[in-house]
Parts: sequence; C-alpha cells; structure tokens
Amino acid sequence: MARRLPMARRFFVAALAVAMTIMAVMSSAAAETLSWQHVPVPAQVRPQAGLNEAVAFGPDRAWAVGADAVGREAPGFPLVLRWDGTAWQRQSLPGIGWQGELLSIAATSPTAAWAVGRDSAGGTHLLRHYGNSWHENRPPRGVVLTKAVAGGGETWLIGSRDGAQVLLRWDGRGWRDVPVPPGSVYGLHILAAGDVWAAGATDSGAAVSHWNGQAWQQTIVDGFPRSAVSSVLAVSPTEVWAGGTAGFVGGPPGRPIPPLLVRFDGQAWSHASVPTDFGSISSLTPTTSGALAWISVARSQKWGPPGSSPPFVPGPDFLAWNGQSFTEYSEPAVAGEGDSSVLRLAPVPGTTTVWSVGRAAGPEGTFAPRILRFG
Repeated sequence: MARRLPMARRFFVAALAVAMTIMAVMSSAAAETLSWQHVPVPAQVRPQAGLNEAVAFGPDRAWAVGADAVGREAPGFPLVLRWDGTAWQRQSLPGIGWQGELLSIAATSPTAAWAVGRDSAGGTHLLRHYGNSWHENRPPRGVVLTKAVAGGGETWLIGSRDGAQVLLRWDGRGWRDVPVPPGSVYGLHILAAGDVWAAGATDSGAAVSHWNGQAWQQTIVDGFPRSAVSSVLAVSPTEVWAGGTAGFVGGPPGRPIPPLLVRFDGQAWSHASVPTDFGSISSLTPTTSGALAWISVARSQKWGPPGSSPPFVPGPDFLAWNGQSFTEYSEPAVAGEGDSSVLRLAPVPGTTTVWSVGRAAGPEGTFAPRILRFG
C-alpha cells in the first residue's frame, strides 16, 4: 500500500510543480521573443562607411574593422571600432595615414590581434594590436594579403604571391609559408597547428581540404561549375560544415545564385537543405561547446508566389541551428537604410551572444555600416 505524503509536503510539491511550469513557459516565451537588434555605430563614423569583419573576446571586448569616408571615387580610410560593453567606440590609428580599408581581423587573445588592410594602390598592410594600440607591422615580402584567421592558439594569413595562392603561419617570431591545397582558399578553421580545415574552390567545384601538419587531403564537396565554399566549421572528426554558393551556368540575366551548405559525417559529404532559395552563406559560427550555432546568408531571397512581380521575396538573413533544424531570423529594419549586403558573424566566447557586422544599402546608391547583435 502506497504511503501518503503529509499534507504540507503535498502542498510544497504542488507549488513547486506550478512554479517550474511557469518558469518553463516564461523561458519559452523569452526564447521566442529573442531577435537580432540593431546597435548604432559611433557618431563620428561617417554614413558612407562599411565593416568587413569582427572578433570578440567577451561581453565587454570586441573589435570590428572596415573603411570610413568612402566616396564614389574616394577610397576612404581604415576603420577600427571597439566594443567596451556599453557602446562601440572608434579607435585611433596613430601613424597610419594611408587611404584604403581593413579587410580582416583575427586574434588569439586581447593582446595578440592582427588586421589585414589594403591601400588605394592595392598595397598590403598588416596591423598588430599590442594591448593598448594598433601599429603597422611589416607584411610578408611580396605577398598580397586578403584575410587573417586565428584559432587553437594559431594565427594564419591567406594571400597570394606572384598570382599563386599563399598560406602563412605565425611562429611567434615571423611568418612561415605553409603548403597550400590545389585551387583557391577563401576561409580556414584552425583547431591546432596540425588540424586545419580550408574552404575554397578548384576548377572542379567547391572544395574542402584538411591539413594534418604534413599534407592536405582535399575533397570536392560540390562539383557544379563555379560553386565555392568560403566558410568551414569543424565540430568533430565526424561533423564538419562548409558554406558558400552553388554556382551555375546560364539562366536569366540577373538571376541570383543559390546558397550551398554541405556537411561531413565522418564518411562522406552531403548537401544540407536551407530554408532559402538564393543568396550566399557568408559565415558559420559555433556554440560555446563548438557545435554549429548560426549561419548568415547574405542577399537571401526566396521564390515569391506564382505570378508575383518581382518573382523574389526576402529570405532569412540568419539561421539558428538546434541540432535538428534551422530557425529563421531576419535582420531588423533600420530607418533610412536598406538590407545588408555583407553579414559577418562573430560569437562572444562563453555566451550565447553573437555579433554581425557588414554594410547596408543607404540612400541614393550609397551604403552604411551595419552592426547587429543577438542575445
């Protein structure tokens, strides 16, 4: 015969159950109301500016780089913004007077950050942050740099020398060449010096390559003409994602290109479906545990209803992955500005917060810097 709980105990259990139910409902409601929010740039940043990449180290420290005062014919000036936990502030660049832009930023710690720039004449610039300010650093001789990538305590550079692809690794004292896989490399995910994944393309299609410290092993993940992947995220040896665009030949003029998302399960690569018909997957970002968390889709569009004009409608700008399916999110509307054409994600370590930086359409064919935050 079952023993009956004392009256007070029964009331406590019932009250606890009600409280847990209320908390679950409130948590679910909060999760459903979370959205991407617009975060203003500093007032001294001119409207005709744009951001290219960002990196974050915590709730009160992040950087974003790009270009400011870009005119219809003027190249503008390199731009660095810093998040202090409350607002974005423009950082001074003492001794840096060239015109151009900063293309990429990467860092292994708040005192070990690198930024890659390009001046109006096409020359390469390399900036380093020493903990309190940015300074010019001599770039590798004869190399045109396009991107800096950090991870696993490593910092690598992507570029070219005499028209050929180049990868360089910082060894603590200088930049050393690393062998390159066939074709072009557009993005890297660095887990360790001997565990690097590269996203790119070859004449045969989109390619993902893995570096084991001695050699590259390359796989064509999509053989359609002109397809390419620019972002790769290695979760584990049995889960790797890569995203980009699925190129095609022919079609009506002006038709947008479909996005490409592929996934490796430890045995083979396969196509993963995304809830948008056109656009470019520009970023893949992880959760605090390293699993896939977010995907950004630049210029996302879907087919509209039959007979609609124009035939396309806006698609989701961000896709949140829960391990089974995607949840669609759109960027918020910003007064006086249009949609973003560049969406680059930067997760905040140890949190669920994610930054997105880029540039959006401005009035009369201009553009404006765009910073968004989720969480």
